[in-house]
Amino acid sequence: MRKMLAAVSRVLSGAAPKPASRVLVASRNFANDATFEIKKCDLHRLEEGPPVTTVLTREDGLRYYRMMQTVRRMELKADQLYKQKIIRGFCHLCDGQEACCVGLEAGINPTDHLITAYRAHGFTFTRGLSVREILAELTGRRGGCAKGKGGSMHMYAKNFYGGNGIVGAQVYINGFVASILEKNNKMKALELFYEYFQGQIFEAYNMAALWKLPCIFICENNRYGMGTSVERAAASTDYYKRGDFIPGLRVDGMDVLCVREATRFAAAYCRSGKGPILMELQTYRYHGHSMSDPGVSYRTREEIQEVRSKSDPIMLLKDRMVNSNLASVEELKEIDVEVRKEIEDAAQFATADPEPPLEELGHHIYSSEPPFEVRGANQWIKFKSVS
Repeated sequence: MRKMLAAVSRVLSGAAPKPASRVLVASRNFANDATFEIKKCDLHRLEEGPPVTTVLTREDGLRYYRMMQTVRRMELKADQLYKQKIIRGFCHLCDGQEACCVGLEAGINPTDHLITAYRAHGFTFTRGLSVREILAELTGRRGGCAKGKGGSMHMYAKNFYGGNGIVGAQVYINGFVASILEKNNKMKALELFYEYFQGQIFEAYNMAALWKLPCIFICENNRYGMGTSVERAAASTDYYKRGDFIPGLRVDGMDVLCVREATRFAAAYCRSGKGPILMELQTYRYHGHSMSDPGVSYRTREEIQEVRSKSDPIMLLKDRMVNSNLASVEELKEIDVEVRKEIEDAAQFATADPEPPLEELGHHIYSSEPPFEVRGANQWIKFKSVS
């Protein structure tokens, strides 16, 4: 009987090897880097543009893949929490546009300054904040990046000025910050994103060109302004030419490598003292304009599916890496599993963390001012503001 049990034990132990994916990843020799062709950018008032080939290292590829997957999963989790009425108010998701925020961050320095509009979750993450801080901000909890008082459109980090709910308002703030940096002799590329035909945009263009400010004006063209297609809204859809006297380039915003190289080119242009430059990133959002927009009343489901199947930024990077022996399918699947776990852990924190108390409603209006009183909804309600 003992001999029989020992034999069965040997069989069972032999039938339970280590997971095949880990064995395969450990035994495979990957390439350190690979060279890829990228789409040529359309140019305006520029004699030459970004390169049409680029080198991707295995380390960078894995990092970009993880970041884009994290943004994608974070936005899908936000969608779920919103439908459960745990997230309330305005909420604009950026799934489909991951190559923009990841590629832009890859092309600038952490010390560079960035400001965006209301579709801010991805940029908040790439600027260095954790998924936990972002989701907790969306659910209005004390552990959020703005202590639960900002919500979807008002997230901030070091050298990141939001998240702005007023359409086009960030453009002028961008120019102001750039002028302060120049006066302090800090030549840094300053990023900006906008989506609409606002008058102050053209005023900012003029001032930036007059003063040769180190600004990169960026249009994330996801084909729709709320529910209106660009073809119905604009007599000319060449947004990269909208700066007129400011040079511009149109970039494939679904390719993280194309965005990275274009951003490096634009940043070098600004740092050289030539003044501002404009970039149009042609991208696509899978969700509607906001969570109140189903996104299929002004476009077909077939259109969305076609973009997913042919131009998805995560799929494009994955195919490049696997086909060039920079990574294996199994290795990338392991990253997917780790990302999902990170998102689930962050979501649990974002739903369990306490809300900020009412007496802290007026806090953090200024960064370094003595405490003062703030009037509430009527003159009899007062809140104390502490920096």
